[in-house]
Amino acid sequence: MTAAVIREAMNRIASEDLADGARNLLVNCAGAKTGDTVLIVHEDPALGWYDIAAPKAVADLARRLGMEVSLKMVGGPDKSGRLSDDVLAEMSQHDQTVFFARIGDQGRFTIQHAGRPAIMSYAINADMLASPFGRFDYQAFIDLKEAINRTLDEAEAIRIVCDEGTDLSGYSDKQDDGPEDVAVKRFPMGIYKPVSTTFFSGKVAITRYLTPTGSRSYQPACLAIEGTVHAIVEGNRIVRFEGETEAVAAVQDHYARVADAFGIEPMFVHSWHSGMHPACAYPYPADENPDRWSNTVFPNPRLLHFHTCGAYPPGEICWMILDALVEVDGTPLWNKGELNRNLNVEISSVFRHWPGLDALFDHPSAAIGL
Repeated sequence: MTAAVIREAMNRIASEDLADGARNLLVNCAGAKTGDTVLIVHEDPALGWYDIAAPKAVADLARRLGMEVSLKMVGGPDKSGRLSDDVLAEMSQHDQTVFFARIGDQGRFTIQHAGRPAIMSYAINADMLASPFGRFDYQAFIDLKEAINRTLDEAEAIRIVCDEGTDLSGYSDKQDDGPEDVAVKRFPMGIYKPVSTTFFSGKVAITRYLTPTGSRSYQPACLAIEGTVHAIVEGNRIVRFEGETEAVAAVQDHYARVADAFGIEPMFVHSWHSGMHPACAYPYPADENPDRWSNTVFPNPRLLHFHTCGAYPPGEICWMILDALVEVDGTPLWNKGELNRNLNVEISSVFRHWPGLDALFDHPSAAIGL
């Protein structure tokens, strides 16, 4: 077999995988069908966040399935955190909108659309869309999300610990009347419902970086942290930061700067959740772009994150916790990215229902940027 034939076969396989990921997004997630009008809002690839190949693959498949497709290139997010009037106008003219752009993430709690919910893609390039992260059936992770939601809602006691010193305990706010989820559909589905910190207390170890939550744009977007700073938390309040004097001062200054920019409450912790999709891979160094790292790798189960700075979801500053142990009533739910699949019948039944899900969790992605 010649090298040219091998390359052709490999390209065909890659193309088929990419089409499978696009089909998972359009059909399994969006529920799009023949005759639909689809708007694909894609970010300028020159900004270094999203590529053009992933949105084009979705557009190509949509056309093959008999849909009418429009593509609109947009810039990056801005301080307003709102969609522009021209984007909203184009959305209103289509049955379905798909965002390969950070502006869709900015509006994930507020986007209102007369048609179906917009799709926000966290598969930022063709490699991610064609990988098991993009290809594994969307509904499987909806089912897993619901099982984990019930597990945490029904728990009497939840504890989060990590090797850097996190030790936070409490239980979910069963009376929380706030929004349980976003107004868009996330694709792939990589996280469960945020757990309010209202009834939690303890400390959280902050290492590596403070990063944005993707809600609004500000500069500098990130703060590199030397060593470890501990946030002492009581309910929704950050009581204080502890650690080396210079590191604590830098964290406090960053919080004050972001809070001043938006007129919000700095010392507020809204909620937390971890990733739950083991095929989420981030093959780039985190320090190359900590903002892109944290807002792309968060579906990986080895990362748990807190939403802070601002008394609303998701706040503006994120704490990324690596390899946490999350215990539910004294039994591990997550342990350094590994899910306890036999914790209860809700979770185990998801794995029985979806062939291949066990194998996906048996062979998680090792690429998390760290």
